[in-house]
Amino acid sequence: MTRELSKDYLDQLVADVQALAAEDQSLWGEPASYIPELAHIDPAQFAISVALENGEILSAGDCDVPFSIQSISKVFTLSIALGRVGDGLWRRVGREPSGNPFDSVMKLEQEQGKPRNPFINAGAIVTTDALLSGHAPKEALSEIIHFVRAAAEDDDIHINKTVAASEKATGYRNLALAHYLRSYGNLENEPDFTLGVYYHQCAIEMTTIQLARAGRYLASLSDVPRLITPAKVRSLNALMMTCGQYDGSGEFAFRVGLPSKSGVGGGLLVIAPHKGAIAIWSPGLDGRGNSLMGTWAAERFSRDLGWGVF
Repeated sequence: MTRELSKDYLDQLVADVQALAAEDQSLWGEPASYIPELAHIDPAQFAISVALENGEILSAGDCDVPFSIQSISKVFTLSIALGRVGDGLWRRVGREPSGNPFDSVMKLEQEQGKPRNPFINAGAIVTTDALLSGHAPKEALSEIIHFVRAAAEDDDIHINKTVAASEKATGYRNLALAHYLRSYGNLENEPDFTLGVYYHQCAIEMTTIQLARAGRYLASLSDVPRLITPAKVRSLNALMMTCGQYDGSGEFAFRVGLPSKSGVGGGLLVIAPHKGAIAIWSPGLDGRGNSLMGTWAAERFSRDLGWGVF
């Protein structure tokens, strides 16, 4: 039977998450150990916020704790790039699921320097490169953070420079991807410049409340900032459904049935068109880099409320 969304429902969902993990602590997953600033975060945390059509925000759990949004930022940079470059971006980046880990170089070599989609690392680096062209790195970062703040209607959203520095210090694969892209003529700026912006966009910190608010334009809710055209909103939702969870996108679509983008900080931005934007955070990951308990909660939420698009 379909449940009704309420604060009590979200509180019960948090209680169920905690009870499930109490029986098996491994269900919290493991934080992203390859980024030193994220490796020490306690995985036993959970938060959920839902921004609704009527303007209400419902939240439960650790919803006031800021976390690194990481690859969820790729949704926002892609939104900006599509507004600026338009369909010309697709000459540089594909729109197909990768079937490989998010930092894999294999497909990039096979397909001559054109990344499979804008949500794997190589594709996101190209998207960031498109934003950087003709701008200083500080200008590009300012545009990105301004867009996120405008989407959330909240200026208290910032970049954690310590996390950005931690990513740069250990980002050898991203550096390899950037040089590989450059070798095929698919990177217009110097790799260090593009990656500097990329690391800082990934290090944006938000709470689930802020992230849910920022996702409202993708759910086409009423009376929210219209930051991109409806056609581009549709395109973004399609890409989130097919590519938003790295090589776990098909499994997520099967289980949850909603467009979503994950980040290795443990966040999920899930979109229920014309119903709401859902932000979930639990920092422990599965083997594909997606929030383990967050995915379980997204599946439970979608099935309980009947919000899946299928």
